[in-house]
Amino acid sequence: MIQLSAIGFYFLLALGVGILSYRKQTSHANFLIGNRSLNYWLTALAAHASDMGNWLFMGYPAIIFIGGLFNAWVAIGLTLCMFLNWQWIAPKLRILTEKNRNLTLSSFFESKLGDGSGLIRLFSAAICLLFYSIYIAAGLVGLGHLAESLFGMSYPLGIVFGIAVVITYVLIGGYVTLAWLDLFQGLFLLGVIITVPIFILPKIGGFTAVEATLLKMPSLLPSLKGPTFFQILSMSLGWGLGYFGQPHILTKFMGIREAEKIKQSKRVGMSWMVLSLVAATFVGLVAISFFTTGIGNPEMVFIEMVKQAFSFSPFIISFILCAIIAAIINVMSSQMLVISSILSEDFYRKFFPMHASEKKLLLISRLSIMGVALIALGIASMRPTSIFQLVLYAWSGLGAAFGPLLLYTLYGKKLSLMGAWVGMLSGGITSALWPMVNAHLPLAVEPLLPAFMISFGSNWGISQLISSKTSIQRKFETNPISEKTAQK
Repeated sequence: MIQLSAIGFYFLLALGVGILSYRKQTSHANFLIGNRSLNYWLTALAAHASDMGNWLFMGYPAIIFIGGLFNAWVAIGLTLCMFLNWQWIAPKLRILTEKNRNLTLSSFFESKLGDGSGLIRLFSAAICLLFYSIYIAAGLVGLGHLAESLFGMSYPLGIVFGIAVVITYVLIGGYVTLAWLDLFQGLFLLGVIITVPIFILPKIGGFTAVEATLLKMPSLLPSLKGPTFFQILSMSLGWGLGYFGQPHILTKFMGIREAEKIKQSKRVGMSWMVLSLVAATFVGLVAISFFTTGIGNPEMVFIEMVKQAFSFSPFIISFILCAIIAAIINVMSSQMLVISSILSEDFYRKFFPMHASEKKLLLISRLSIMGVALIALGIASMRPTSIFQLVLYAWSGLGAAFGPLLLYTLYGKKLSLMGAWVGMLSGGITSALWPMVNAHLPLAVEPLLPAFMISFGSNWGISQLISSKTSIQRKFETNPISEKTAQK
């Protein structure tokens, strides 16, 4: 009863934020992108809090707990590439999507490439449906484990309850309300992930114990030769490059009120990210000294530390663990909103324009949320063993399919529709199949790294080839020669 009252108290706070920020969704554009009305604080926290879900509390601390500080290269790669995302992608994407009146990433690609066939939208919709279903399932797995650990609830009941809460969040609010909830919940989970390891530190012997633990772990830079350097490259870029192709993050850049405020938003967002990842790394290190005899499921280290360290107050335990619930809901809500935008804007409006009234588009958006929720529920019901691997799989697929294409459409000079198709599909397929290839390699490689390279290379190579052929053809037409000369 005490635990339920803590959860209820937290959700009443979140509900209050939602009610204060609620706007009636009278238009499709308002539901999907908030009519580009967010201030820089909202944009920053929406972009970052919708990124760090249960991965921040469960997946990432687990790899630090298992592999030590060396695995912090994941966080370093993510931080570097997210900074470049703000620097290179956000300003241009915000300006160009407003100019072209694009509400989704797929419609932006279509505008830049002049695709009248609709294939870009179809391909991107299929890729998003596959990988976002897996991504959302990862969140549900986290909620199922949390329900078991905190309430003694069965896993199936936990994931059903979780998906019901997330659907309610998305259907009621839309883009602007979710952004305000991201702001509130982002600040809350930042406070929690910083406070918990600091509170537990004296119980394990302070920094002396952590230092002793670090001496037993591989150093951050043990060598820059051979396999170690390759592992660093794979670990950092194999995660970081994904930021260039995550629609649920990129659409947050599109919703800021003024493009000139992106610099301020970047400072706020990157500060939040650095603090969160440093604290999450510290959680993993503290857990090594805390669980000296090990733990059955490493992804539960944060939850179990909280339960043991705060055993004097079930209310505090439940209230703290609300941070994980908040993080999961943030990410899943943003992802479901992207899916709804793809199926309504990129599919229904594109292929059934005569029937695409504002009311029908809103209806399609909401029905698509229900559909993808059922798919994710089916995946989560199989109870996958690793949240980290589920997130990596989905993150890599989206990053490899859309990241190279986005970079090329923003900065490339010779764009080709065929290059875009092949690049997007080759990136997504390579990432999806790479785990099978990894099983036969002497040294594991994160799927995003080869998939990103193949996708970008395909896009660039085919675009260059088509551009060269077009140039030769135009030159031939401009300077015609006789049929005899041509035969010779």
